[in-house]
Order: sequence, then structure tokens, then C-alpha cells
Amino acid sequence: MASVEMWCLLVGWSVCTSRTPQPAEQRPRTGDDDPVQITRADFTDPRLAAFLQAHLDDMEPTAPPESRHALDLDALQGEHVRLWVATADDAIVGTAALAAIDDRHEELKSMRTDPAHRGTGVASRMLAHVLADARERGVERVSLETGSMDFFAPARRFYAAAGFEPCAPFGSYVVDPNSTFMTMVLR
Repeated sequence: MASVEMWCLLVGWSVCTSRTPQPAEQRPRTGDDDPVQITRADFTDPRLAAFLQAHLDDMEPTAPPESRHALDLDALQGEHVRLWVATADDAIVGTAALAAIDDRHEELKSMRTDPAHRGTGVASRMLAHVLADARERGVERVSLETGSMDFFAPARRFYAAAGFEPCAPFGSYVVDPNSTFMTMVLR
């Protein structure tokens, strides 16, 4: 990854919409006054269920059921899954999860930013957070599946800018014209 892109990830600038830094008033702040807080998910929070359902609803028209791989609330509570939530002003603004494939390989799941907060750096902050967690736990590779349709083009650009590269299907995935597979070796 280019050093500018890594720096943008670290300071929370969105790299999916442009390579131009956003004005300070649009970036999440850092430090104690930061309006965006990232914590492990509280599965008893009804806001989380609604946020995740909105993610599933967004995916429904994009591909046939066998090509939609988003996890529902129950699956995200699995023992092998770690889900984080970004909140700002008492609202959920983003989610990201890691699901273990094996001891050293995990899959990025449920990466979503509330539409009203897209382009503000929430996704970059969430991705940096989950990748740091994976590194700390000794995970060597993080992979993801996303759609191949135009709807998912911003997501593919975002992941590519963050250092993910195209790869073959992994885990239990199979070749699917509706899916794009990407991976990143953690260093």
C-alpha cells in the first residue's frame, strides 16, 4: 500500500471516494473529543439489529440468494466471529466483523457505513481497527467477498486502496460471477 494511503487510513480519511483529503469538519476527530467510538458489539442493542437488517435489505436486490453472503444477527454472534460497532452521537454509524476461517486467516464481514455517514472516514476507521485487532492476535491474512456488480464498485475501490488484492475463492466459497474475492497479507 502506498504510504499516503496508509496514512489516510490511520488518520481516518476516506480513501474510497477520492485521494484528496476531506476538509477537517468532515473528518472524524481523534482523541478524547472524537465523536466516533468503536466498541465490540452489544447484541442486546435493538439499534444493532435494525442496522444489520438494513445491511441485509441493501444486499437483497443485488444478487440471487445463493450469491448473497452477508451474515445475519444470529450468525454474527457465532463463537468464531468478532463484531465491532462505530457510534457517533448515540447512533450506530458503522459495523465491521472478522470471522475465523482458520487459526491465521479471517474473513472481513458485515462492513457497512450508515449512508448518511459515507465519505466521512467511518469505513476507513473501522477497517483500520479490525485489521489492527487481527494483527494483534497473530492473524496473517484477511480476505473478503463482495459483489461484482456496479453497486459494489465503491466497495471494491475502497478495499483495493486499502491494500486488498483480487484472489481466488477461499474458505467455503466457490467461483461465482456475482462475487469478487480479495485478500490482504498482514505484516
